[in-house]
Amino acid sequence: MIVGVLKEIKCGESRVIVTPVEAEELINDGHEVLVQKNAGYIAGFNDEEYARIGAKIIDNREEIYGKCDMVLKVKEFFEEEYHLLRSGQILFACIHPASNREEVDALLKNKVIAFTAEDTHRYGSPNCEVAGKLGALMGVQYLLNSNGGKGQLISGIAGAPGANVIVLGAGIVGKGAIQILSSLGAQVTVMARSIATMRSCHEIYPANVRTMFSNQSNIKALLPTTDLVVNCVKWPKHREDNLITREMLSLMKRGSVIVDISADVGGAIETYRPTTHEDPVYEVDGIIHYGVDNIPGAAAHTTSIAYAASVLPHIRAIANKGVREACRKDGFLRRSLTAYNGILTHEETSIIQNRKWSTPEEILELDLDNIDLAPIATTI
Repeated sequence: MIVGVLKEIKCGESRVIVTPVEAEELINDGHEVLVQKNAGYIAGFNDEEYARIGAKIIDNREEIYGKCDMVLKVKEFFEEEYHLLRSGQILFACIHPASNREEVDALLKNKVIAFTAEDTHRYGSPNCEVAGKLGALMGVQYLLNSNGGKGQLISGIAGAPGANVIVLGAGIVGKGAIQILSSLGAQVTVMARSIATMRSCHEIYPANVRTMFSNQSNIKALLPTTDLVVNCVKWPKHREDNLITREMLSLMKRGSVIVDISADVGGAIETYRPTTHEDPVYEVDGIIHYGVDNIPGAAAHTTSIAYAASVLPHIRAIANKGVREACRKDGFLRRSLTAYNGILTHEETSIIQNRKWSTPEEILELDLDNIDLAPIATTI
């Protein structure tokens, strides 16, 4: 199989989905690897490193799409790429299909076989851990006067207490944020819905971390003394309410900060809108909002190393065994199948966009008694 590695084109995105380590694994499996020029450069992986292990450096994305049986990238596909997609071509990327109707239209029209990488992780994505930790650090930064904040040092000093922080959610993203903020000396309140999750937080974090049940009443009670809110809740896309509304911003002090790591328009934070690394913040009613929707791209070297290693087994399985067998043996890969030769196979996208769909099991004609099982990925 000819496998292509694309250079990212999303604003501020510097990750690469395959480092020279993974490229060499694919070559050792007998596949040809084509890497777009400078695909890994900003992440710290030079073209010479790829060439040294036998990959071919390609000048432009058009040639990658034109020659490759499977095309890999970190982020979603954009309008300028749609016309390059070829029937039967395998795509693997963080497609985020439910929130992008036009992208799904292109995948179906071009009859590709597309996997949305964010649904493939059996143990959670390294991107989530990086987003939690780095998002917390961004909140720390924007609390400073020099960045428009209220001038609150996260750790405090002798005679002046550290920041009061709310972390919404304690999954992989939330735990990353809690680890950073608690180690810096903040007073952290973790808001969660599961008593088991809250007990776990008490067991693994220091005494400056406390827990509360996540609901609007408890959040409202805390906001007047809160300096930083870090949202790590993946809000169900069908819900029309919000956890923190615009009206609730009036409870916070001017110069306080909200970091929405989950980056959902119409999600947990009503006033969220996506921003970029070049222009990361905006202000609503005196409250600074950090809304970058690809936070891990700012730590491209670290993230690429972990992320590439985590998705390599899926990429190798597809390349070595074929789509059908790879999906049969791995339920997490199977549930990520988004489009198959013009047919939608992603449940959440079908619900959000009101489209007809077929299950991956149906379209691949799999024996339900002889497959690896995985929980559904949809939040509905």
